[in-house]
Amino acid sequence: MACQGLEQGETVATLKKETEALKTKLETERAKLQDVELNTLAEKIEPVGQLNIKTRRILKGHGNKVLCVDWCTDKRRMVSSSQDGKVIVWDAYTTNKEHAVTMPCTWVMACAYAPSGCAIAAGGLDNKLSVYPLSLDKNENLASKRKPVAMHTNYVSHCTFTLSDMQVLTSSGDGTCALWDVESAQLLQSFHSHTADVLSLDMGPAETSNTFVSGGCDMKAKLWDMRSGQNVQSFETHQSDVNCVKFYPSGDAFATGSDDATCRFYDLRADREVAVFSKDSVIFGANSVDFSQSGRLLFAGYNDYTVNVWDVLKGTRLNILYGHENRISSLRMAPDGTSFCTASWDNTLRVWA
Repeated sequence: MACQGLEQGETVATLKKETEALKTKLETERAKLQDVELNTLAEKIEPVGQLNIKTRRILKGHGNKVLCVDWCTDKRRMVSSSQDGKVIVWDAYTTNKEHAVTMPCTWVMACAYAPSGCAIAAGGLDNKLSVYPLSLDKNENLASKRKPVAMHTNYVSHCTFTLSDMQVLTSSGDGTCALWDVESAQLLQSFHSHTADVLSLDMGPAETSNTFVSGGCDMKAKLWDMRSGQNVQSFETHQSDVNCVKFYPSGDAFATGSDDATCRFYDLRADREVAVFSKDSVIFGANSVDFSQSGRLLFAGYNDYTVNVWDVLKGTRLNILYGHENRISSLRMAPDGTSFCTASWDNTLRVWA
């Protein structure tokens, strides 16, 4: 299309005008369908009772900012990655370190636990993603078992295994997301549509899910079909970088956290934003978000060192959790929903319950 050149009398400016006009038209059509707000619909619902959430464990061991954390499906182990170039596997109950790997570069921005619990993936500023198999032998040299899987043309910002250990999804500063085969290290599908760095992605929660969402520096959140590589839906209501995306437990909606100091909630079926979680007193960006298991609560980690707990249906803030001494980079709910973990630039991880 772009190669064919412009039609007679067309300039880039007139085409830009036309796309803007069409966008406005779409927005007005969307607005016609917007009959009721989520919080007005939820007025009759019982409010959430008193929450007693405290720090239950503090995990110390990283020598620099902790950038990412992920839970194992056994609900007990976690993997974290840090600016010090280390990836550590923890036992969250005992706070013991089970494995530690030194990566080929510092700033390990992404880490993930494989669904089977038998491998971890990590990557960052070296533009690569490597997979490490785990064994029961705590003294083994994991670095020697490193398997390079993904290769981008810019930093790897986020990674997650799909529903098996055999495939891994990555997002990158090169503006793309990609699906890789772990065994052969082949690129299976690449996803192009973001116009700036992609900062985060999340797989759909269903066993049969073929979709994922991504968010990036172009202020957009996008839904993708993994089979075709197509961008299926796009949401553009944030005013700044989208730092984090997270699917609602049902898979029909997702939340985002952004540098514009808001978290937003998008319904895929309604194809629009249905809630904004913000307060005038919240002026710092949200780095990471996750839902409670029921989906009623949204936990968000901010640059002002706090975790805010939002009521998803009513749009109100229920709680502020203090403890970290620097910005929160990553927040993950445990698979059983009984606790969640935060990673911070204060070099520690905290488990809250």
